[in-house]
Amino acid sequence: MKEVAALRPRPNLVDYEGERARFDWDEARAELDGLPDGGVNIAHEAVDRHAAGERADRVALRFVRADGSTRSLTYRDLAAEIARFANVLAGLGVGRGERVYSLLGRMPMLYAAALGTLKHGAVFCPLFSAFGPEPVRQRFRIGSGRVLVTTRALYRRKVAPIRDELPSLRHVLLVDADGDPEPGTLDLAALLERAPTTAPTAPTDREDMALLHFTSGTTGRPKGAIHVHDAVAAHFATGRYALDLHPDDVYWCTADPGWVTGTSYGIIAPLVHGVTVVVDEEEMDVERWYRILGDQRVTVWYTAPTALRMLMKAGADRAAGHDLSALRFVASVGEPLNPEVVVWGRETLGLPVHDNWWQTETGGIMISNYPAMDIRPGSMGRPLPGIDAAVVARDEAGAPVVRDGEAVLCETDATGELALRPGWPSMFRGYLDEDERYRKCFAGGWYLTGDLARRDADGYFWFVGRGDDVIKSSGHLIGPFEVESCLMEHEAVAEAAVIGVPDPVAGEVVKAFVELKPGREASDELRLDLIGFARKRLGSAVAPRRLDFAASLPKTRSGKILRRLLKARELGLPEGDTSTLEAGR
Repeated sequence: MKEVAALRPRPNLVDYEGERARFDWDEARAELDGLPDGGVNIAHEAVDRHAAGERADRVALRFVRADGSTRSLTYRDLAAEIARFANVLAGLGVGRGERVYSLLGRMPMLYAAALGTLKHGAVFCPLFSAFGPEPVRQRFRIGSGRVLVTTRALYRRKVAPIRDELPSLRHVLLVDADGDPEPGTLDLAALLERAPTTAPTAPTDREDMALLHFTSGTTGRPKGAIHVHDAVAAHFATGRYALDLHPDDVYWCTADPGWVTGTSYGIIAPLVHGVTVVVDEEEMDVERWYRILGDQRVTVWYTAPTALRMLMKAGADRAAGHDLSALRFVASVGEPLNPEVVVWGRETLGLPVHDNWWQTETGGIMISNYPAMDIRPGSMGRPLPGIDAAVVARDEAGAPVVRDGEAVLCETDATGELALRPGWPSMFRGYLDEDERYRKCFAGGWYLTGDLARRDADGYFWFVGRGDDVIKSSGHLIGPFEVESCLMEHEAVAEAAVIGVPDPVAGEVVKAFVELKPGREASDELRLDLIGFARKRLGSAVAPRRLDFAASLPKTRSGKILRRLLKARELGLPEGDTSTLEAGR
């Protein structure tokens, strides 16, 4: 790695305080191209302006197929593909603001559909391809989706059985119809073949709706978070500050575009910066991932803690046979990053892993361990330029404390609700058709995130837990993440999950579920050792009092541990439908 150090660009955000003081969102917007009438369109900023300039022949997207071969699209190629898709929408009579859904894996057509929809002035709504029929039905009915882009197999299994329940759905475009579409569907390839390779960009304004991202948190009806074209300014700024993107980077975001991370930072942010984006068309495999990092000469890698823990569990020797010398920056998002993963990154990759924090509603990264800062393992980092964050005090019922119209902020190191001052460009503009639900997200001049956190004396933020995950034991507020991270420091532990279980004296006590590393055997002796290990580090008030071993921990399809499901099983409650749960904090 030292051989290429001289070729690496200077990290962004070296002068953190100075940049925060100077930063202005209007100046960030001015760095983008804009439309002739003063409007803004995400597709223009991400693709068309590069296709018309000196980066036209740079590879925009490089797809890695199952057999390891690649297919690449330059910015010029991609501009033609998205224009074709925009023309298909125009030919179908799809109007501005109407919703176009995708139900696809990571394939070229997904990216063309996303950007072509935005170019046309319609609204793009991605769905995770592993969703079952019910999550698809819910999201279509809430968003009144007019168009769906999908495959024959996914349509047959997940859409055809409920098609009669989707009155808004007019057009289903199959990417693999091969001249013989299913009844009630259209052959997208045939439509694209007849479509021109140029198309006008819709004259969208900053506040025109561009993206509809669904988030269900841990319970309840999915919420459709509305994002506008102005969000591209935040994608651009945070791509620079949090991901350290530079023009010659080769960038890989492992998140599926069915989720907000895969759209904001798998498509928009890197393309706005004009870099080359690597896309793996297959699911995670340890050997495959190391091979992609080496063979594709990835320089910036954005992935999830779950994936990193899987690599860590596989052993450092799996990385040894691959040339990772091009890699210069690794970042992680989706759930809190355990401190030992940061240490593993230094030891195995030669680089620390930089955690950052954001959610579907924020639309972009808000708090980050940016490249030039000193990492404090376990911390989310510090707020990026243009972002004001604080910890708001909560009363005994969990409501924000507001006095004279302003939220009361916590003292240093006190736990409260993480809050952000509204006004950044990628902030969601509402929950579709749920105005009251949206209003409840704000109080005393702040957006309330629902996450509990603390802020130390140097301005670093530390994630404590989701408000409904925090364990209340004998007057203590205990964040599961802190206990889980401690347990994972033990040499026998691969993963851990922590919940609160009822106790007649303490109210709740901490119970841990532990997945052991290969070759380790569960025993009463090991159980006592793990509890004692945690007590020495956390104290008896915070350490688990009960501990069970698990062959595997229940997770969402995107890798997040389902604490709610563990708690339901522990209490003998109905487990409910977990198929709509999402990655993210």
